[in-house]
Amino acid sequence: MSTALILIDIQNDYFPNGKMELSNPVTAAENAAKLLAWFRQKHNPIFHVQHISLQEGAGFFLPNTVGVKINEAVLPLEHESIIIKHAPNSFLKTELESKLRENGVTKLVICGMMTHMCIDATVRAAKDLGFECTLIEDACATRDLSYQEKKVPADHVQYAFISALNGIYANVVSTEDFLQEVADL
Repeated sequence: MSTALILIDIQNDYFPNGKMELSNPVTAAENAAKLLAWFRQKHNPIFHVQHISLQEGAGFFLPNTVGVKINEAVLPLEHESIIIKHAPNSFLKTELESKLRENGVTKLVICGMMTHMCIDATVRAAKDLGFECTLIEDACATRDLSYQEKKVPADHVQYAFISALNGIYANVVSTEDFLQEVADL
């Protein structure tokens, strides 16, 4: 059994001065970098997922822009896989599943951006495909949402989505708890 790290959409447009700034993206990226360092040290498979928008009228993740690039906090090394996607679900019309299967991966550690969209879609799809998922909640970021003039603060969005995923779809833990748990193995 192999465990892989999946870093989803940790891209410049989600950071300060980006076209879709999230709440606390720097903290989330710093925690993702700690996970990345651990996976590199253990030589476990690492997959960086990069969203490139092909949707007409899209406002961010546009091809050939600074905003579409993976943030420097988690830049891929030359031998690490980069999966390009065009939809929230990282498995939809990508090679992610086949690459995981080729590497004998059965367990996924997932982090990234946006919790309420691409993280949610990918975790649910991964579970449906038979992968055992661990979601690192403080290595994810989201933003304020609104519906019918009712604003939902980012921290409420974050906890609503990770609470919904916890248990059935993923084991949700903090970066510190995950690193402590694996250090004890």
